[in-house]
Amino acid sequence: MLITNEVTRGTICVTNDVSELIEELQFTLGEGPCIDAYDLRAPVTEPDLAAPIVARWTAFTPPAVAAGVRAVFGFPISVGTVRLGALNLYREHPGPLTARQHSDAVLLAGAAAEMIIEMQADAAPGAIGSGLEAGSNFRFVVHQAAGMIAVQLGIDVADALIRLRAYAFVDGAGVSDVAAEVVARRLRFDQDEP
Repeated sequence: MLITNEVTRGTICVTNDVSELIEELQFTLGEGPCIDAYDLRAPVTEPDLAAPIVARWTAFTPPAVAAGVRAVFGFPISVGTVRLGALNLYREHPGPLTARQHSDAVLLAGAAAEMIIEMQADAAPGAIGSGLEAGSNFRFVVHQAAGMIAVQLGIDVADALIRLRAYAFVDGAGVSDVAAEVVARRLRFDQDEP
């Protein structure tokens, strides 16, 4: 998951339908292991998502558990003090990572950081590198919709993104689906009942 300026930009890759769901949930809800790993600048582990000692992700957890996720692990992706995003790992059975698995995940996050830098290297300032854009899911429609909502409501884009996510959560839809409705002008947020 790429995150810049505290805003989730999208996903570089997923390995299967469950990992895609995990990323979509975090993107839609704004909570989960990747978000926390990025914010805390440290690994975040939940070895028993179905029965956590401390409940952290009230909206993320139920659908993730329903999809078969029993443990999740987020590792920050950074280069020095520059944060790029987070790596998300999951497993279908509860349990902590071994010391070796934890070390491997840290190394994998470091390798991901190097790959991101390399894929972005050929880009013009302010643009996304062709290597980074290929195969990624940046959900441009969500950012376009957030801009439209910001104009409709006279608020900043960060607050508009929060409203978009809240609407998707309450509606039980993916944020990308709701954003597509906004961009297609079938849904407006400046009416009494969007």
